[in-house]
Amino acid sequence: MATSERLADWRLAVVERPKTTLFGGLFVLLFLDLLFKLVGVELTVGSASLLGGSLAVGRLVTLVWNGLVVGLGIGLAGIGLSMTYSILSFANFAHGDYVTSGAFAGWAAAWLVAGFGSGAFEGNALYLATVGFGPDGPSSAVLSINVFQTPLAVFAGLVVAVLGTIVLSLVLDRIIFEPMRDQSGIAVLIASIGVALALRYLVVFVFGARNRGLTAGGAKLILASVDGKLAFADKRSTVIQAQSGDVPSGAFYTELPVVDFGSYSAELVTISSAEMTLVVVSVVLMYALHVTLQRTKLGKAMRAMADNEDLARVTGIPTERVVRATWIIGGGLAGASGYLIALERGTLAFNLGWLLLLLIFAAVILGGIGSIYGAIAGGVLIGLTNSVSLVWIPSSFSTAAAFAIMILVLVVRPDGLFGGVTTA
Repeated sequence: MATSERLADWRLAVVERPKTTLFGGLFVLLFLDLLFKLVGVELTVGSASLLGGSLAVGRLVTLVWNGLVVGLGIGLAGIGLSMTYSILSFANFAHGDYVTSGAFAGWAAAWLVAGFGSGAFEGNALYLATVGFGPDGPSSAVLSINVFQTPLAVFAGLVVAVLGTIVLSLVLDRIIFEPMRDQSGIAVLIASIGVALALRYLVVFVFGARNRGLTAGGAKLILASVDGKLAFADKRSTVIQAQSGDVPSGAFYTELPVVDFGSYSAELVTISSAEMTLVVVSVVLMYALHVTLQRTKLGKAMRAMADNEDLARVTGIPTERVVRATWIIGGGLAGASGYLIALERGTLAFNLGWLLLLLIFAAVILGGIGSIYGAIAGGVLIGLTNSVSLVWIPSSFSTAAAFAIMILVLVVRPDGLFGGVTTA
């Protein structure tokens, strides 16, 4: 009886929620295909492949790691956009150029500090302050900026990126957005597009339009399998090779309780210092924001204003102070994300934020417009989809796959993963 009742419930769920059923079936199908690929099983009908194939574990691990890195960067940038919408009730199209401005400000500071430390500062101050724009100066190889060799430069750049974008966002709010508080959302949105264009070409005027390299590599953590064990090594260690199953000197290794990677396989994943910096700093900043929202008076005031601005004002909450705090937090995180994304990529161009803006919007919409946690979750999901989709489709279609997953989720949950307009 219990089994028949359970089957009846499932049939009812399929009839009442066909979209959810279709989405769930597609997810299960992709999961099974991925599982078959990992174990090397392929189901065919004639010459046509239905499921499975071949996929190395290392390839999947690399794709997941790359997706997580990209997703955290997008999620960090999306927090400010989500806060702006939930508290100020407009979509800020200048947010992408806040990301770019913070990146350039931070990298100007990082190059100046690194140049001073390497002895390349004298006579090259203008070149360093414009991140390689103008007359010839020291190359990124000479500066060798990374978190292990020049930690002070990396930290100084991050601080300047955050502070610089905070100042920029507050100034633009005072000059442009504050006088338009009572205007319609469309008017403010159009104004934000104008701000975006002005910022973009101001960056071009000061720093130039050339795409420039920023770093010269750095330490890497290499994970590979040797003799069925998981080996860890950095680039200064002996290169991991198959030598009759011997673990190379200079590598730390351990045996996992369940997973056996075989006698030898190629590197499972290589984690650069820049990627690890982005992941660690992003997680720390996100956790700090979570604590601020949930355990401070400011966080409670921001959540109250996002839920009902008029009621918040009547109960004595200083709404203008909350607005300033929104620009400070959102602008600071935008600047940090731009700086960290440029660090991870190793290059910087004037249209960095503009190219990321669609993905940032996709993450915010996917997570639920106005939800900070939704922006984080949406960013990670967009990043993972963009990367892991390479298992099935060419790289030129990976961005389209990220938007496709957004559409599929919105079909099932129109309000997004975390639905509703709220800062929490």
